Amino acid sequence: MSDTPLPAPDGGEPYLLTPGPLTTSYAVKQAMLKDWGSWDDDFRAMTSVLRSRLLDLIGPGRDSYDCVPIQGSGSFLVEAMLGSFVPQDGKVLVLANGAYGLRAAKTLDYLGRACHLLDMGDYLPPRGTEVAAILADDPAITHVLAIHCETSSGILNPVEEIAAATRAAGRKLLIDSMSAFGALPLDPEALGCAAFVSSANKCIEGVPGFGFVICRKDELAASKGNSHSLALDVHAQWETMESSGQWRFTPPTHVVAAFLTALDAHASEGGVAGRGARYLKNRDTLVPAMRALGFETLLDDRWLSPIIVTFFCPADPKFDFARFYDAMKARGFIIYPGKLTVVDSFRVGCIGQMDHHVMTRVAQAAAEALTEMGVTSAAPPATALEEKKRLAA
Repeated sequence: MSDTPLPAPDGGEPYLLTPGPLTTSYAVKQAMLKDWGSWDDDFRAMTSVLRSRLLDLIGPGRDSYDCVPIQGSGSFLVEAMLGSFVPQDGKVLVLANGAYGLRAAKTLDYLGRACHLLDMGDYLPPRGTEVAAILADDPAITHVLAIHCETSSGILNPVEEIAAATRAAGRKLLIDSMSAFGALPLDPEALGCAAFVSSANKCIEGVPGFGFVICRKDELAASKGNSHSLALDVHAQWETMESSGQWRFTPPTHVVAAFLTALDAHASEGGVAGRGARYLKNRDTLVPAMRALGFETLLDDRWLSPIIVTFFCPADPKFDFARFYDAMKARGFIIYPGKLTVVDSFRVGCIGQMDHHVMTRVAQAAAEALTEMGVTSAAPPATALEEKKRLAA
């Protein structure tokens, strides 16, 4: 991995320290300057290449899987996956430890699919032994939904042990890998994964506008007629793409062009391993520097993802998140508010077109912002640390 700093954002734009949309390269932006006809052969070829190149990222089992891009944000794709692959009489064990697992459970409620929710709270991952026990007690459960990286907390969930428990019980695994695929290894064949979803504007470093379902071909064939939705029917989208090369409804043409450029950069960086290594170095530069200022991470080191890190807000009464946010933005960094249910927090993303040099500057900006507010200590409330210690035990 080169130690040459990545170019700064264009035109003095701030860095987006979020879990997507994120800071993109000039080349990705430039790819959107051309208009494409959605029915034109050139665009159909672009769609075909996109599908094939995404399958190249999943490893040797690619021949058993297919890729179906669908318009919309990540939540559209999660709903499409659940509505298409879970039959109407199915039941899903949803493994939640943050907002996105809870949103999946709410989605199932809207879809009229039965759901068993395991809510681990904000601090801890679901473990394989817990999954195995629930599946043994409830034979009605047909599917397990795991969140690969829960970005409301930054926790990296142990998908391998969850997959092992699911396979052993003879159930089907679905994965929301929205904020992990492209930077963290995901071999669906080895995991026994029926389907997973991700998005263009995450670790591949494209822009928002579509996501994709990567699913077993046999599961795809069996899904016909399951969907509750016209627009989010994975089988219908796949069938149209296979027969004509078309998206069923107006495709995000400029976003597809940008994504292909982003895939080129991803390959040049060394694929999943190279992209993941840069993000890991970003995290490992940021966290010690922030801790040196007195900030404390929500999670123990073993569960910290290289995608996004959650920090407790300082207990100092002079700390105000809105002022802190504005001070960071004035220094060129847009951070992310917390999404926890128990304590005040904020998040700093490690993904996008930035490197460890930038993360050093993020910590410097945080130090300046604290000084500007008159905050003398970034330490969190004692109650937050006590709760973290209690749950970790």
